[in-house]
Amino acid sequence: MTLIIAGVITSIAALVGTFLVGRDVTRQLKKYEEEGDTPEDQLARSIDYEKTSLKYNIKRLSWIYVVLGLVVLFVSIGIVYFGN
Repeated sequence: MTLIIAGVITSIAALVGTFLVGRDVTRQLKKYEEEGDTPEDQLARSIDYEKTSLKYNIKRLSWIYVVLGLVVLFVSIGIVYFGN
């Protein structure tokens, strides 16, 4: 039962982490809209986003889901060996 609770808590944490990453991106886009958009600014931001997204957002999301995958694996193994 403890393993299932740990799996659920980790899944919720992964969901919240994903939401926070998305919220950061949305907040940044709203900031850009408030400052005013020109096609040149949009192109520069697009190029910058491609570079920083791979370094920052993808890395955070990858770690979130690697940890989630490991917890699910351990919970599954625990259920197989200790479950009735």
